[in-house]
Amino acid sequence: MGGAVGLGAVLAACGGGDAEDSAGSGPKSTDTGPWKFKDDRGQVAEAKSVPKNIVAFTGVAAALHDYGVEVKAVFGPTKGKDGKPDVQAGDLDISKVEILGNVWGEFNVEKYAELGPELLVTAMWEKDALWYVPDQSKDKILKLAPSVALWAAETTIPKAIQRHEDLAASLGADVKSAKATAAKTRFEKAAARLRAAAKSKPEIKVMVGSASQDLFYVSLAKMSADTLYFQELGVRFVEPKVNAAGFFEELSWENVDKYGADVIMMDNRSSALQPEALTSKPTWAQLPAVKAGQVVPRTTEPIYSYDKCAPILEDLAKAIENAKKVA
Repeated sequence: MGGAVGLGAVLAACGGGDAEDSAGSGPKSTDTGPWKFKDDRGQVAEAKSVPKNIVAFTGVAAALHDYGVEVKAVFGPTKGKDGKPDVQAGDLDISKVEILGNVWGEFNVEKYAELGPELLVTAMWEKDALWYVPDQSKDKILKLAPSVALWAAETTIPKAIQRHEDLAASLGADVKSAKATAAKTRFEKAAARLRAAAKSKPEIKVMVGSASQDLFYVSLAKMSADTLYFQELGVRFVEPKVNAAGFFEELSWENVDKYGADVIMMDNRSSALQPEALTSKPTWAQLPAVKAGQVVPRTTEPIYSYDKCAPILEDLAKAIENAKKVA
């Protein structure tokens, strides 16, 4: 990802507005025939048979796992310093996948080549920029196998889930299984609950935040797949004066009270400071939402399966249902 958005995306809540619909997927393949899939760049990945040796960005691998498609290796936040799975790993058994890179800018190209990859899959936050595929080694990496990029921005949660489901189906997943159908039903109920919660509490305003040691980032809701969808369901958000990249506004900790908010959603990624690490910052402690205990985690990079997105909607609905007007 390019510089302006790249660093900020790792630190804060970057994303994109609800722009064009994603390109259509390829037909569901059989194990014996040729395979093809049109991704969200508009590029067609092709193989003589359905790829089995798949390497993917951690969050995409986790979504594919929810549909029964397993990958051989991952790149992106996978394992914490304590050895436990990163929040973006979902239900992946991280002991059974090769980790090619665990942080931004890290991708072991030699190890990737040794795996004999048949398909590389990742997210896309900016057009044609492959998430967590380093620019300096991108050309080498892309020569080794077909690649698929799926929007994590310029979309909404339902559209992103559909595209991940399209890909899983093309790779042989049964996306109409009892488990998948139950997860979709739960997601639809959760969406209805969030819509009802937002309608019943129109006075509640939500701020989307992400913390680093020196700065507090306030994100513009319409620029990310999750918060744009929440907005479509009726949730009201603080609207910051964003920087030139368009995703968020950087505030010094002295100015963290610039916007009034009743609920604060905080970036849950390992790259961001979590609320318990902010207790030493007096301006944070004085925010009305913090004093009222109305700070909730935000899954900034959702795992795009119905199974993983339903709880996100349920948790936000609960937070709004229980919220008091404090700002």
